Amino acid sequence: MMWMMVMFDLPVVEDLERKAATAFRHTLLDLGFEMAQFSVYLRFCGGKDQAETLTRRVESSLPDGGKVDVLYFTDKQYESIISFQQGIPCEPRKNPDQFCLF
Repeated sequence: MMWMMVMFDLPVVEDLERKAATAFRHTLLDLGFEMAQFSVYLRFCGGKDQAETLTRRVESSLPDGGKVDVLYFTDKQYESIISFQQGIPCEPRKNPDQFCLF
């Protein structure tokens, strides 16, 4: 079990650049990512194979220009993220519930 984070800084000066950046964000949402911040998206993955497949899909949808980073980290590392909102510490992050198959 692991998490995948996509962080990006894309050019948005020209109309075509803005449209490409918006299309990239929509692709991330379509792939099941959730927006953590405007240019930071997270997704829970069942394992390394799923994360690598998603990385290839992200790579195939990259717009021209800009910088995109993909990071992987464990559940434990995810739970240890410390967040502040308006200078106030937020509640600790909770991993998603596991599915039970009978």
